[in-house]
Amino acid sequence: MNSALLSKRRQLLLLLTLVLTVGFLTISLVSYQTSRTAIHDSIVTSQLPLTSDNIYSEIQKDLIRPILISALMASDTFVRDWVLRGEKDIEEMRRYLNEIMVRHGAFTSFFVSETTRNYYHPTSILKQVKEDEARDEWFFRVRQLAEPYEINMDPDLANHDALTIFINYRVVDYNNRFIGVTGVGLTADAVQHRINHYQERYKRRIYFVGTDGKVALSTNANDRGRALASMEGMQEITAQITGNQQISLQYERGGHAILLNARFIPELKWYLIVEQDEDHALADIRRSLYLNILIVLLIAGTSIWLTGLTITRYQRRLEEMAITDKLTGLANRQAFAPLIELTLSQLKRTPEPLSLILIDIDHFKGVNDEHGHLAGDLVLQKLSAGIASGLRESDQIFRWGGEEFLVILRDCEAKDALRIAEKLREIVATTSIHIGSKSLSATISLGVAERLGNEAIDPLIGRADRALYAAKRNGRNCVALAD
Repeated sequence: MNSALLSKRRQLLLLLTLVLTVGFLTISLVSYQTSRTAIHDSIVTSQLPLTSDNIYSEIQKDLIRPILISALMASDTFVRDWVLRGEKDIEEMRRYLNEIMVRHGAFTSFFVSETTRNYYHPTSILKQVKEDEARDEWFFRVRQLAEPYEINMDPDLANHDALTIFINYRVVDYNNRFIGVTGVGLTADAVQHRINHYQERYKRRIYFVGTDGKVALSTNANDRGRALASMEGMQEITAQITGNQQISLQYERGGHAILLNARFIPELKWYLIVEQDEDHALADIRRSLYLNILIVLLIAGTSIWLTGLTITRYQRRLEEMAITDKLTGLANRQAFAPLIELTLSQLKRTPEPLSLILIDIDHFKGVNDEHGHLAGDLVLQKLSAGIASGLRESDQIFRWGGEEFLVILRDCEAKDALRIAEKLREIVATTSIHIGSKSLSATISLGVAERLGNEAIDPLIGRADRALYAAKRNGRNCVALAD
């Protein structure tokens, strides 16, 4: 009979294990797919556009400011009047360009005259631009521009051919006739550093593409000047990127799904592209899936183990109920003996001061007699909670019996125990207990005793008890210290 019952229990446990395993696996897979979809949608609709917006805001501080400076230079009456006066005082223009460069922290500043073709720089006249010279091609391109400015990257003659991002701004006279090009320049390395900073900060690939479809700036130096359409996976989506003000797309690169957000920055005439490897974004939930599967494999053995654990927990719960005061939730007198025995054993290895506080609610019998036992129970609950709240984390409190409480204070000398006892007395004295429409208050008397040497627990409690009675003789609602 017992063997058959045991067999049925085993069958039930196996069935429970199978149901839990299948159910858990199903929930894990469904949860993974749901999370995967949610993360994908979040990246496409929220995270990448938000990153793009944040970078755009920072670019307005890093790159847009030079455009505004160049615009101010192009509209400055000094520049136009100086050209119209025949460019006579070259020192005036040199000082002007130097002041622009110093005041605004630009890497360089310049003005090229349509009349003389002189290239003015804060240091001097660098050269005369010529149509048949390749490095001067930019001037004649800007000369024909319909738009007021362009951004391009060229070597800077004045700074040992350092690669520089120039803002080339057209200058026209008061009759809207082209008279030259002015602007400022930033080192490509400084801007590149900012791009690298963005990528490190946002953990996403970031680069800029010009309206010609070529990479203008990238964290990968080898990509600079490369046609976007020549990159792996980009052939089919390049036209969509350069044909929209803002767009979110997905393509394959190296066997990975890449999520992309592109937006056009009109001030720079560049497209800002932010990319996120979807596999990288899903790494956390994929690890969660693997962890869940591992958990499922352990569930079969765990289910059987949990059965035994449940029995153990119920037994432990019964033991806790035996040592816990039902009314106040505090440890009761039965719990005191093993706990104090353990405490005294620990103090043999690591000696430290130990004090006790014995507490009694003053005139508690009168509360029961006048308001009934239910009111008395409420008073005990409220006051015990107040007393417990005033103790340290290391302190232990017990309901000692009736309206009495005992507190064990580890690592606590008499003077500190007196301070804690006084704090408890004040907490109780200021506690209001509402019973229906009535409001009651109560006080407590407290006896404090510090353990003397290796004093046994019974004499120590006896001294605390005598101190408690001394407090009552002193008029109650006070603290007394044992001899």
